[in-house]
Amino acid sequence: MDAPGFVHLRVHTEYSISDSIVRIDALVEAALADQQPAVAVTDLGNLFGWVKFYKAARAKGIQPICGADLWLSNELDRDRPFRLLVLVENQQGYLSLCRLLSRAWLENEHRGRGEIKKSWLAEEDAQGRRYSEGLIALSGGPEGEIGQALVSGRKQQALELAKSWAALFDPECFFLEVWRRGGEGDDAYVRDCAHLALATQLPLVATHPVQFIERDAYRAHEARVCIAEGEMLANPRRPRNFTESQYFLTQSEMQQRFADLPSALANAVSIAKRCCLNMTLGKAYLPDFPTPSGYTIDDFMREQAAHGLEDRLKQCFPDQSERDTHRPSYQERLRYECDTIVQMGFSGYFLIVADFINWAKAHQVPVGPGRGSGAGSLVAFALGITDLDPIPYALLF
Repeated sequence: MDAPGFVHLRVHTEYSISDSIVRIDALVEAALADQQPAVAVTDLGNLFGWVKFYKAARAKGIQPICGADLWLSNELDRDRPFRLLVLVENQQGYLSLCRLLSRAWLENEHRGRGEIKKSWLAEEDAQGRRYSEGLIALSGGPEGEIGQALVSGRKQQALELAKSWAALFDPECFFLEVWRRGGEGDDAYVRDCAHLALATQLPLVATHPVQFIERDAYRAHEARVCIAEGEMLANPRRPRNFTESQYFLTQSEMQQRFADLPSALANAVSIAKRCCLNMTLGKAYLPDFPTPSGYTIDDFMREQAAHGLEDRLKQCFPDQSERDTHRPSYQERLRYECDTIVQMGFSGYFLIVADFINWAKAHQVPVGPGRGSGAGSLVAFALGITDLDPIPYALLF
């Protein structure tokens, strides 16, 4: 296979519900047909299609690139947000992107958009890692903050913004993004962006916003957009934010469009080579349950179960002498169950379940009595997961 001349880094799929009709299987087949060794999925504000895309691409020998087209809050006008394209370079980048998206939807949703804030990218987590670590950022084309400044003729502001954005990411991880999707002003924007790249010594990268696979799917795509926006397809005055050219262009077509900027095409390939995220699928991972200093997860589970058992015994046997009589049999059963739980590596699981069950009870959220083999556990009874004492009923663990 010849060296690739271009790799698509900006693709919305059907998981960008409001503006794309690209099906993942069709995307992978299109990349395969054009001998593109890799392709990115960068849905709008989500990673919903990532696992499906990862499996489909790997099955066909295509390198899947994970990313997202992010909404960026415009502090001066919240109804006109900017855009920022981020691509995952490694495992840490995937975690960074997950944190950004989760925070956007939990803390900064506006009119149905989960928006990130520029300031977040400079913040650090508990381990001292910046939110931008492991990510490669593309400026968002004319829809990004820098692009909007260029489009509006504010070139000095664009220069200052480009420098501030580059400082938020690791060296060689921020690119000025250019595209020619057939819209008015594309050539002027590309020219101004190229001048900005020279002034700032920031690299250019060429992308193409893909919203459908075949050129003749444009009308079907527009119907999808009209449904999402509550518009009539036949309305001549409705906003038209997409063009007929936003189909999956081949390498040859992209080389023709950017014959004047071959380095921008080469940078798209270079970025694709840097993005390598391997996923382990089909294996369950439990969160790390926080324990006090000096405690292992197993020791903490045993201690919590022992304290909980003592509280339960006081409830079941208010009389001290009767409680002392029954305590040895309960402690023996508890010891057996704890040993089994530790041996199976389920200490964290029991503590996690106990944590949210007891939170629910404290906040008047109804929970069931327990089901399955876990309902017969004395540890579950001691930790407050269930309210059924298994000893009087000879329930098995």
